[in-house]
Amino acid sequence: MGVVIIDGSTVRSFVEDEAQFKKSVDEAFVSLDLNNDGVLSRSELRRAFESLRLIEAHFGVDVATPPEELTKLYDSIFDKFDSDQSGTVDMEEFRNELKEIMLAIADGLGSNPIQMALEDDDKNFLKQAADREASKISG
Repeated sequence: MGVVIIDGSTVRSFVEDEAQFKKSVDEAFVSLDLNNDGVLSRSELRRAFESLRLIEAHFGVDVATPPEELTKLYDSIFDKFDSDQSGTVDMEEFRNELKEIMLAIADGLGSNPIQMALEDDDKNFLKQAADREASKISG
């Protein structure tokens, strides 16, 4: 786990670098598409969001959440990603929704830098944004 200093402009800059953002999101999509059919099923997308533990922890302490509440949450997330209501999420839908999420994070962070502890995982979009910013500064 590493600590980065990040603000909204760092995240926004990462998203606005269309080539890099598209590459990062497309790589994430491919890693989630377990059966390589070019779309994400409800279970494939759920597996990804389960790994984020959106509501299962409170300041690092596990909290019991009823399974039906988790299913309701993950179904609503899937429905948001599935903008054409086809029952699957294609790469374009995935990319568009992640862009919206990242821009919302940027807006939430604002212009005041904060320290964040992030997993040392190259698939983490916030870490990629911070690494991109650091490489611009050092280069």
